[in-house]
Amino acid sequence: MADSTYSTPDEFDDYWAAVKHELADTPARVEIEKIPIRETDFATLYGVRLSSIGPYRLFGYLSVPKGPGPFPAIYWPPKYGSVLEMIPQGTANETRSRFVTFSLAGRGMRNSDQPFAAMFPGLLTEGIDSSESYVFRGIVADAIRGLEYVSSVAEVDASSIVATGNDVALLAVSLGGVASHLVCTPALFFDALTLASRSDSYPLEEYNDYLRLHPSRSDLVAHTLSYFDLRAFAPGVNARTLIMAGPDGSALAPAALADVGESIPGGASIYASQQSSYKDGLHSERWVASELGFDQPIVPAHWG
Repeated sequence: MADSTYSTPDEFDDYWAAVKHELADTPARVEIEKIPIRETDFATLYGVRLSSIGPYRLFGYLSVPKGPGPFPAIYWPPKYGSVLEMIPQGTANETRSRFVTFSLAGRGMRNSDQPFAAMFPGLLTEGIDSSESYVFRGIVADAIRGLEYVSSVAEVDASSIVATGNDVALLAVSLGGVASHLVCTPALFFDALTLASRSDSYPLEEYNDYLRLHPSRSDLVAHTLSYFDLRAFAPGVNARTLIMAGPDGSALAPAALADVGESIPGGASIYASQQSSYKDGLHSERWVASELGFDQPIVPAHWG
């Protein structure tokens, strides 16, 4: 079970207010270039470059349906992995006919790896000794900047923006405030050190690797991670939310995440993974379609 004694650091609000202030003072300086090779009969693809705090230059893929808008949007904030995909692997390409889609590479990921190229594993503990130097301070800012950009796209229906991803998606929605819907699959920052102590799987094992190498830094690591715990951000999520939990009985099972769901205004729907990419993916797609008023989701043909 999760550590019920968690409380936010005294400086939590000031810490994230400083990040948002720095982001507001950093012009996005958006540059867009059409990518003809990825154009279809129903959508046009663009490469987008924009700036986040640092300043740091980021890259993302924007797909816009052909025809009269506005359209609902799906935003994929930076994931935990090196490769940026136009849409996540396994997503039906026809999704681009219904939604404006935007996927963003955070700092360190491929296409956003100048001047910093992330190591995987390794990114999760980059600069973790200090909340000011921790790389995810910048990555969360990157995710907020991406959400701001999506909401500014002329073809987007700003009342129907779905952010979907890991913990970073929830943090960005809580701090950015412009998404109407959120699909979050926790993996990185929920009671992180407690869960890592019971795990030998990556990415959480990165915390264990780091602390085995630097055992004297455990208090510093715990302090940094206290600024990123999902429980601190849940009350700020003003979006209809689906939490994709782990299977029943796991460390990230619905029971463990119940407090997060209940802290989100209006509550969240929490789904227990069936340990099947098909079943889990279908549930998520059906939830989004239902929330946005579509009769059926668009799913890959091989899902049947």
